[in-house]
Amino acid sequence: MLLKRPDVRAALQHLEQKFPQQVDEWIRIAQMLGKSTQEEVRGAYVQSQMIRAGLHVSIDSIGNITGVRKGTGGGPTIVFAAHMDIVHASETNLTVDRDGDTLRAPGIFDNSASVANMLAAIRALNAAKVITKGDLVFVATVQEELGLRGMQYWFDHNLKPDLLVAMDGGLGPINYGALGIYWTRYRFTSDGSHTLQSRGKPTPVLAMADAVLRIYELQPPALPNGAVINVGQVHGGAIFNGIPQDLYFTVDLRSSDPVLLDSLDRQIETIVRAAAYRARVGLKIETEQKNRAGGTERMLALARRHPLVQTAIDIQQHLGVRIGMPGAQQALATGSTDANIGVVAGVPSIAIGRSYGGDQHTLNEWAHWPSALEATKLMLLLATTFGDGIQVVRAYVP
Repeated sequence: MLLKRPDVRAALQHLEQKFPQQVDEWIRIAQMLGKSTQEEVRGAYVQSQMIRAGLHVSIDSIGNITGVRKGTGGGPTIVFAAHMDIVHASETNLTVDRDGDTLRAPGIFDNSASVANMLAAIRALNAAKVITKGDLVFVATVQEELGLRGMQYWFDHNLKPDLLVAMDGGLGPINYGALGIYWTRYRFTSDGSHTLQSRGKPTPVLAMADAVLRIYELQPPALPNGAVINVGQVHGGAIFNGIPQDLYFTVDLRSSDPVLLDSLDRQIETIVRAAAYRARVGLKIETEQKNRAGGTERMLALARRHPLVQTAIDIQQHLGVRIGMPGAQQALATGSTDANIGVVAGVPSIAIGRSYGGDQHTLNEWAHWPSALEATKLMLLLATTFGDGIQVVRAYVP
């Protein structure tokens, strides 16, 4: 029925007609400075485009841009979130290379594509004069790559929406869960010593080597319902010929199971404290972030049955979106996107893809630009479906 509505058909047609301009805008956004905490240029552009589209626009103290498209009343409030930041340093060459159906540039896929998709959908809704009962709230978030900080800040300072759709990730299975992510820095300290006087003296190197080895001996079940542990950084020492006075390593711990996540976190801390004790060195534990887990597939059984998940699956099937190899799941109880914040807060939340692509967070990042049209249509159809007032099931508690 939805696809027979003249306004919805007109909105989809507008997306198709204006898609070349959408791709051009995508390229312009991708070439703007966007490293986490340095999103001002992208933010100013998004803000200007939202104002031009007639949205009620605000910017908060952390830099999130929020544009509200008011409904007539009586419908759910739906947030569509796209993060503006990228991981690449400010000096990185962001020039986009267009090679047939492929765009290549750092940050072109994660997440410049979604920002362009969001702006294109807003314009299509306006061009077709689509009216919704519920408010459509478009949020361009900051600092997603630093632990979903922008979305967390937004949730902390706004009323909870009825639904949350994050535009992040490759086209494929719908993500309806939240992978818990704990980042911790373990710092060992000592008085130090010249190499010639170092024999038998306490050294942070021994403590770190001991701890890292024992951490990697932990063998939790694999994702999606288990966990993964990675030592991502090792830093310290200033000279060849001395015991370092300060040495640290970082642990990236991830799991969808909140019980397992906290258990492993405690085990790692115990290992590190014991290593410091044996090596007779000081220890400081610094928490960088603790994003909670949404739950395993079994824990999120209610979430999987929510209309938001099934509707997104149905729309993708209609659009012909590939979900991977034959037999692949249409929806996964995991996710590392702004939708995580909603899942943990008990808000029905999903993450949808922005296009096909890959190699994100590397200099070889690429995106298949034609598929961004299907991704944008998916977003628009979710907005018109739920914005039209479909009943929102709230019996959803991860």
